[in-house]
Amino acid sequence: MKKYTQKVLDKYHHDKTRLMDILIEIQSEYGYISSEVITIIAQDLNMSEVDVEQTISFYHFFSMKPTGKFSIYLNNSAVANMMGRNEVAAAFEKETGIKFGETTPDGLIGLYETSCIGMNDQEPAAIINNRIFTKLTAFRVKEIIRDIKEGKEIEKMFSASFGDGANRNALVKSVVSNNIRKIGPILDPDYKVGEAIKKIIKMTPEEVIAEVKHSNIRGRGGAGFPTGLKWEFCRNAEGEKKYIFCNADEGEPGTFKDRVILTELPRLLFEGMVVAGYAVGASEGILYLRYEYKYLENYLEDILKAAREKNYLGKNIMGKNGFNFDIRIQFGAGAYVCGEESALIESAEGKRGEPRDRPPFPVEKGYLEMPTVVNNVETLCSVVKVILNGGDWYRSFGTADSTGTKLLSISGDCRNPGVYEVAWGFSVNDILEMVGKSGNVQAVQVGGPSGSLIGPDEFNRTLGYEDLATGGSLIIFGEHRDLLEDVVLNFMEFFIEESCGSCSTCRILPTVLKQKLEKILNARGIAQDIADIENWGKFLKASRCGLGQTAANPLLTSIKNFRHLYEEKLQTAKEYDTGFDLSAAVKDACEVTHRIPNI
Repeated sequence: MKKYTQKVLDKYHHDKTRLMDILIEIQSEYGYISSEVITIIAQDLNMSEVDVEQTISFYHFFSMKPTGKFSIYLNNSAVANMMGRNEVAAAFEKETGIKFGETTPDGLIGLYETSCIGMNDQEPAAIINNRIFTKLTAFRVKEIIRDIKEGKEIEKMFSASFGDGANRNALVKSVVSNNIRKIGPILDPDYKVGEAIKKIIKMTPEEVIAEVKHSNIRGRGGAGFPTGLKWEFCRNAEGEKKYIFCNADEGEPGTFKDRVILTELPRLLFEGMVVAGYAVGASEGILYLRYEYKYLENYLEDILKAAREKNYLGKNIMGKNGFNFDIRIQFGAGAYVCGEESALIESAEGKRGEPRDRPPFPVEKGYLEMPTVVNNVETLCSVVKVILNGGDWYRSFGTADSTGTKLLSISGDCRNPGVYEVAWGFSVNDILEMVGKSGNVQAVQVGGPSGSLIGPDEFNRTLGYEDLATGGSLIIFGEHRDLLEDVVLNFMEFFIEESCGSCSTCRILPTVLKQKLEKILNARGIAQDIADIENWGKFLKASRCGLGQTAANPLLTSIKNFRHLYEEKLQTAKEYDTGFDLSAAVKDACEVTHRIPNI
């Protein structure tokens, strides 16, 4: 273990800002990071052991205890539960003889829960040793555990053919399906690699930025900041070096469009990063990729290698003297908050993914304190099409304030879950007709847990920054679903699990609000509890980042649009109930002391 750790440290040139890469390789090799290894790393990188440990403890896929030769991470998202996750989880526990969070006595298998893994269109799904298993059933679980015990290699445990498109690539070999249901100008498969690079090298960086600004394209990750303006700020910022980050950490439950782009159009994405690099004067690009998509690593690295060979990356790109730009992949390790741009940068520097105070903004002081642009996968792909076809062409799609198209990840109770590219301005009703409603629709979650849960009276609203802005996730819930227990409670548990804990508001209030919800679900709620949720939820706006600021949204938007579901569960004869059960609280103590409670 010591020898291997030293080899990894040598590989990353003993650079503490590459701590994430070092830890990922050791975790992958041994299934955990021992105290001995932590000591070696700390001494080599001139860090305290506490600093190494706090990075390890922050991320879901790092562990300081053995996780099993076969580590099974089963998604616990709301849609996974809707599609039969409970039966699958029970089968895993039965076949392995252990509970989730445990490893078998022989160290062969470890069972773990994890948040959404980007497979909402093919649930229930799990990650086993970095390979994805989709559409699981109790029977498939029996087969998988049997294969593990018989010593089969992970690649030979698949019972179905590989997925479509590049999922069949020899470097991927995945059973994941793309489920591309509607193609628009961004997903157009006729894209020719390198044409945008050939065009920009005949333009000045300022002309490139001007064209992007003219297109009025806004960030596709959810915040919607004007892309051209961000590039201009970064280009004008002072710094010895500048960086382009692609944010591919799509951790919002229900979102999987970036997974499809990374699988089918990675060359388009990388070309978008090159365009951005030329525009702002950056020499290095970093694809920050969520760990759940590690099965794509070899495939993506091979594409980067080919790009270097064709001089789409490297020095003097396409003969343009002084235009030097290259891209590397930086994996996360399981932390939703790293989707926030400053937390992503902190993570890429080898630290806990805690959001930074702003200002300064990343375009002024970002990665390694240098000016940094952070753009979403879809944004960078769209920019290539803007360069190729012009800003006016791009503005011909969508609306005046929301130009272009939007990739939507649609899942839940519909006949055709998958990725749809539509122009901004479609109504929710249009979307429901397009994907094929499965029975009567009770609600639609627009924008993932941090977005809005809307009912039929709002299905005429349009998708766009003027009305319903979304990073791309729409989850459909039929009338047979229990919105409060199946959806809202699940989303609140997600926010509690994924909070970095830095802000007291985000660290405390989501738990308190969840307890209020549970009190109502347990028939102990009163009218004041709903009022408390509405009032206390406002305080989360004081949190540092978007996760904390929107952590009460599952409760607040469901109360706003489905108040009757809460009121139906309230006690009508009481104006006061703490929800505290004194009998239950003293039950164990009374049994131990053989006393009869005098209550």
